[in-house]
Amino acid sequence: MKNCHAAYLHGAAKFFILNSSFLIPKIMVERFLSQTSFTSQEDFIKNLKINVPENFNFGYDVVDAWAEEQPDKRALLWTNDKGEFRQYTFADMKYYTDKTASYFQSLGIGHGDMVMLVLKRRFEFWFSIIALHKLGAVVIPATHLLTKKDIVYRCNAADIKMIVCAGEPVITDHITAAMPDSPSVKKLVSVGPEIAEGFDDFHKGIENAAPFVKPEHPNTNEDISLMYFTSGTTGQPKMVAHDFTYPLGHIVTGSFWHNLTEDSLHLTIADTGWGKAVWGKLYGQWIAGANIFVYDHEKFTPAAILEKIQDYHVTSLCAPPTIFRFLIHEDLTKYNLSSLKYCTIAGEALNPAVFETFKKLTGIKLMEGFGQTETTLTIATMPWMEPKPGSMGLPNPQYNVDLIDNDGRSVEAGEQGQIVIRTDKGKPLGLFKEYYRDAERTHEAWNNGIYYTGDVAWKDEDGYLWFVGRADDVIKSSGYRIGPFEVESALMTHPAVIECAITGVPDDIRGQVVKATIVLAKEYKGKEGEELIKELQNHVKKVTAPYKYPRVIEFVDELPKTISGKIRRVEIRENDTK
Repeated sequence: MKNCHAAYLHGAAKFFILNSSFLIPKIMVERFLSQTSFTSQEDFIKNLKINVPENFNFGYDVVDAWAEEQPDKRALLWTNDKGEFRQYTFADMKYYTDKTASYFQSLGIGHGDMVMLVLKRRFEFWFSIIALHKLGAVVIPATHLLTKKDIVYRCNAADIKMIVCAGEPVITDHITAAMPDSPSVKKLVSVGPEIAEGFDDFHKGIENAAPFVKPEHPNTNEDISLMYFTSGTTGQPKMVAHDFTYPLGHIVTGSFWHNLTEDSLHLTIADTGWGKAVWGKLYGQWIAGANIFVYDHEKFTPAAILEKIQDYHVTSLCAPPTIFRFLIHEDLTKYNLSSLKYCTIAGEALNPAVFETFKKLTGIKLMEGFGQTETTLTIATMPWMEPKPGSMGLPNPQYNVDLIDNDGRSVEAGEQGQIVIRTDKGKPLGLFKEYYRDAERTHEAWNNGIYYTGDVAWKDEDGYLWFVGRADDVIKSSGYRIGPFEVESALMTHPAVIECAITGVPDDIRGQVVKATIVLAKEYKGKEGEELIKELQNHVKKVTAPYKYPRVIEFVDELPKTISGKIRRVEIRENDTK
């Protein structure tokens, strides 16, 4: 038995390589964890040990294993905004993913081939990603908002061989337009409703597929299984490459942070083009044995989400703060949310005002977590911890997390520092493999045994970490360092503010001054004037340190956001310099 282990912040988590013929217990998580429940952070740090099979493949070792052990176990409850729903069992998932894998084989897809999935929240996404895992191919999830230029860039950067997409003209037209400049692409597949010219019909393909024959050697643990294009503040998107062990890195996400059991029905609100989808709609949830709830909708409406939670008895919800803000502004008393037991929040830091309001309305404490496309859950508030509203929680012992200053010194309690992961004892489970085909950017972010997240935080006396902002977002004004989040939190406690974003604007005297871009609550619309500006400025001065108040305030109808709901402060800054 080979073993490799890494030292962690407060202790050690060990990863053992096991023979994959290891007997599958009834409870899946027991296959991969030496201890499956924890009572305290100390217990967690000391006893988290994730067992990694040799040549691990999520398709065979989790999906097919469930199908063999408990074929009728519920896996995926898919619904849409047209009133349709389908409940798939693990036996169904094995059947359809085998069919899909065989169909993709017939199109020439095999080990190491790059396949882009533009499938929104269609159930075919789950068929396709698992099928590609079974073939040892590389999955590249992508948003449906990509234009011709974006598609061309991705196809050439990764040598994409096939694209599988939702059959909607807004998607297929861009793909078709990109093809003359994308020579690596050999096949286009549509899952419907429309099968555009030049596209194969996914459903006909799987219907007519031959019985699936598992490849003799689908993958090793080190092979790339999944890649995400992720935008930085500058330059073209980077390709974040994860290996085949990455799903096991999400055991902590599903079993502990989301607190899932085999009886859970879990909803993570995320489009499949975003990394959060595999965080909350796939890996950790199925290892925990939960049923995944999917709501396939065109336009986000808070009332529809609340109806789904009520009607289908969703037990667990994860969403970014923006979503929870919208839910709170609905009349929650109209809905029976008694099935909802546990809620987690990620994507951006949580304003304490949102925490308190949601708790008052539902009795549920929002449990915050932090991670990146490059990682799994890195810092989190676990069930055995008391949440501190606005804090991300404590480091996941899977990672050796530290906060360091510009000189590389570990900072003390109360000091700001960049969040880093120390890797001098080896790559932790869940951390990315590399930025594909970009050694320079990989080295920039990850060198001398340290991965630099680019995010700034401070820790309190109890070790809890508090998010300040992206290193790029921190505002330097008159010698002060001001994190956008603390000013946003202060503004959010005023009833006029439904959403806001804090950025720095250049100033001749101070270097930068704080600017607030604000979306007003309905009852304050039409009151955008000097009086309200003054009131908001004075409010911030009272709630937080006076030097942090916004000297510039702009009122807007909506904030620029990513597909995942994160505020694009970079876009606000760019508009200010035009």
